[in-house]
Amino acid sequence: QVQLVESGGGLVQAGGSLRLSCAASGRTFSSYAMGWFRQAPGKEREFVAAISWNGVRVYVDSVKGRFTISRDNAKNTLYLQMNSLKTEDTAVYYCAAKDTRYSGIENNASTSYRFWGQGTQVTVSS
Repeated sequence: QVQLVESGGGLVQAGGSLRLSCAASGRTFSSYAMGWFRQAPGKEREFVAAISWNGVRVYVDSVKGRFTISRDNAKNTLYLQMNSLKTEDTAVYYCAAKDTRYSGIENNASTSYRFWGQGTQVTVSS
């Protein structure tokens, strides 16, 4: 069974930075695409960023140039470095993993991800 545990959320002022981590266990981490999603109050869960098994990255337009997704396969950990945070980035952030080895990240609908963490709250104050 795959387990994903996020950490690193918190309260930060607009313009500040946070780094989220997602510790994965239960299978070979390096072979699977991983992603970050977020859900703000009253809104649907939205895709933020994804990274393939071989390091290809994709971002939603609203975070390009501000957020960076990365992975450390030796530590079985996924990261999201968030800089220049805005109040509209406030949400619960979730990491997710796909279920097919060596799959691509062309499809980043939430339904294409099989495993999910419990989420970590990010609050950006003005």
